[in-house]
Amino acid sequence: MTPVGRAGLSLERGLLTGQQLCGRVGCSYIAAVSKDSGSLADRLRWARERAFVGRSEEIAVFRRALAGEADAAAVIYVHGPGGVGKSTLLRRFADESRDAGRPVVEVNGRLVDPSPAGFESETAGSPVDAVLLIDAFEHCQGLEMWLYERFLPSLPQQTLVVVAGREGPSPSWTSQLAWSELLAVVPLGDLDPSDAERLLELRAVAPAVRAQVLAFAGGHPLALSLAASVAADGYGARWAPTPDVLTFLLSQLVGEVPTQVHRLALEVAAHAMTTTEGLLRAVVGEDRGAEMFTWLRRLPVADWGRQGMFLHDLVSDAIDTDLRWRDPQGYEEMHRRVGHHLLEQARTASPAAAMVAIRELSYIKRYGSMGSYFQMRREGDFHEDTLRPGDHDAVRRLIVQAEGPESAAIVDFWLERQPEAFWIYRETVTGEPVAFMTWLRLSEPRADETAADPVLAQMWEHVGRTSPLRAGEHAMLARFFIYPPAYYEISPVLHLMQLRVCADWIRSAGLAWSFIISPYPRLWEQLMEHLGHEAATALDWPNGHTYTLFACDWRTTPLSIWFDRTQPGGLTDEASTPTTGAPTATLTRAEFDAAVRDALRDWHREDAIAASPLCRARMVTIQPGYVAEHAAQMLRELLTDAVDSLSVDPREAKLHRVLATTYFHRVPNQMIAAERLSLPYSTYRRHRQRGLERVCELLWKRETAERSLPVSHL
Repeated sequence: MTPVGRAGLSLERGLLTGQQLCGRVGCSYIAAVSKDSGSLADRLRWARERAFVGRSEEIAVFRRALAGEADAAAVIYVHGPGGVGKSTLLRRFADESRDAGRPVVEVNGRLVDPSPAGFESETAGSPVDAVLLIDAFEHCQGLEMWLYERFLPSLPQQTLVVVAGREGPSPSWTSQLAWSELLAVVPLGDLDPSDAERLLELRAVAPAVRAQVLAFAGGHPLALSLAASVAADGYGARWAPTPDVLTFLLSQLVGEVPTQVHRLALEVAAHAMTTTEGLLRAVVGEDRGAEMFTWLRRLPVADWGRQGMFLHDLVSDAIDTDLRWRDPQGYEEMHRRVGHHLLEQARTASPAAAMVAIRELSYIKRYGSMGSYFQMRREGDFHEDTLRPGDHDAVRRLIVQAEGPESAAIVDFWLERQPEAFWIYRETVTGEPVAFMTWLRLSEPRADETAADPVLAQMWEHVGRTSPLRAGEHAMLARFFIYPPAYYEISPVLHLMQLRVCADWIRSAGLAWSFIISPYPRLWEQLMEHLGHEAATALDWPNGHTYTLFACDWRTTPLSIWFDRTQPGGLTDEASTPTTGAPTATLTRAEFDAAVRDALRDWHREDAIAASPLCRARMVTIQPGYVAEHAAQMLRELLTDAVDSLSVDPREAKLHRVLATTYFHRVPNQMIAAERLSLPYSTYRRHRQRGLERVCELLWKRETAERSLPVSHL
């Protein structure tokens, strides 16, 4: 295959002048747009064209394909390292396509759901003569074989496709004879010296400084652009490079951020997978969210797609790393606010939108001591699906291969009893099942179920011994995570299973207990402890494994604070904030209950909450990330969640309404609260008293627990 990956085509052969090319394509790309054009869009196009340098060979390949020349490629695959200019080149391709009268469809691999259905939804309804531009394909590289075997052949002949990513196409694609005349592979490298100098000239970098900048950044387009932003702004001949390009340049750019609010917005954008106005409102405040979003979009390192705005990967990594090192407490607070916003999205959105929020929650867990459980270098090879009628044989084959006939008999039982509990994970290319998860929903022990499944029997024994289910509650048991090539090991397939489990932890009303099984507790115990699931039972099995069941009682783990207890941590394994040695108030049960009642009464008074002895109670000080200045906020969240937990049980919903109205809705007195609830005053008082007793009981259980109580999964 030739340097551009297509037999008989080289970058040097058949190049045309800009005028000839535009003539063949039917456009006037250079002539039609000028500084004096009437519309703002035209002026922006002129500025973009003027700032674009180099890449003449790559553009020539694209123009030949756009013109439909006989030996031109139908698919162009551009690949190169981060910051080398792939997205900029695709924007140029988009401009030229529109000039040629061709509709443009843009897909960003960073934002697309990495499954065939998710990818197809991004391109549905595309015109037959569209130019399809797929950027950041490395984020869904696992779709590659499906792309060239199924998706691309299904497109109309008139469609032109450009794929851009950090990884080149696989040999299994480029070696296929059928693709040799249709695929052009275009490696993208640094700008040559003359183009690099031209870029600095266009960015108004003084001639006396250019040699230093070039020596500093080489021909790397992103580094050159960032260096130009710094060197062109008052440095003159005094500009001095440092050994670390991005660290130095970003420190300069962050130093010029107008206010602390702007700095926080930049840090949010670096931390999150995508940034929206809603996310910024949640973190920087309702009155500044729109302003900060507009400011971020104007940054030269920002890009955007259907889900929101995002920074270039190299930039976001550098900013995020700097904040974790510089201000770990500020980092954890920002992380907490981002997480709470995503939690609310995951809890309230439609199922499809909720899974996007779950993926973004998982993304912000990519750092810290748990990072190895959440960092997936490659996605798209597999996707989640429901159980179909023809899948039963594959499920049986997988369980026999992984665990043996004894487990297969249990799987057969659950396929008959609860088929909706099975999630299938298919290979994207073939659609064949390669893994499955059995995620059981259980509301009461049944003799035939416990007889058929000894793990279930152990689960119900643990629940009955510790804290039985109440009316309207249920437990969820992750009975099987079966992927034979990486059996209960960290893998992209298990990551998809974790996302599904996480979604149900967040969205399942009435969830009281969750259980996770593993034959390798030492591999997973660190994550389980981090997520609040403690080892509860162990069962020897005929295949030689001992299966440990990790358990979490969600009634003692209100949803609104569980994310706070799974902070990503500092740059090292050492805790970034002190979590031990905090002064703890020792209260008797009577003193504790009185303090709870006082704190509810003073819920709207910040000074009174801050002075409460509960701010030094063990249930507050054992929280990961505890610092004294956040104690009042942590206490208010504990009080709120304890009250809200009463709404789960229909029998206690009336207690929740009484307490919420009395303490959270700013009613002047209890008589008015009773009137607002349409209750006789005697009934109101009885409900309020019983509600206070239940809240004190729940919080006392937290106070006297042996360790920080369970949390959820990200």
